[in-house]
Amino acid sequence: MRIARIRREPETTQVDLPDLEVLDPLIKKYKGKKGNMIPLLQGAQSLLGFIPREAFEKLATDTGLSLSDMYGVATFYAQFRLNPVGKHIIKVCHGTACHVQNANEVSEALCDALGIPDGATTPDGLFTLESVACLGCCSLAPVMAIGNDTFGKLNGAAAVKIVKNIRIKENQ
Repeated sequence: MRIARIRREPETTQVDLPDLEVLDPLIKKYKGKKGNMIPLLQGAQSLLGFIPREAFEKLATDTGLSLSDMYGVATFYAQFRLNPVGKHIIKVCHGTACHVQNANEVSEALCDALGIPDGATTPDGLFTLESVACLGCCSLAPVMAIGNDTFGKLNGAAAVKIVKNIRIKENQ
């Protein structure tokens, strides 16, 4: 008996892009300068929240940089985002100390509570969940960071409670 595979269509998220003219001052600042690719990509991401395809195309057209070279750099470095992210980025440390102290429980609890897999953004755009290699807070393992706030000595329930409190504050 053969089992037919169900093809899942990729999810497409409609994002309203800001006017890409916001990139013009950035382009003017770095155009023609040696080593300008990473500062241009960082600046574009800072202005737009992520780097959409249209921004890559504008940067390539206006600066003469190769589109494929820019994609190569943006996909190599973890700092660059090619998709929109949530208002709050939850980073769960999975370094050695956190792993030993059961960081997987924290990640799994957050995935269940948010209804998203690791690396995804909630449908309301409020949270993005990411596993990271190290947050540098080994003595607090397991650790997660949300924005500039770090939370340590976590278990799954404590992590979920923190996220629920943020959601409550956002809905007030």
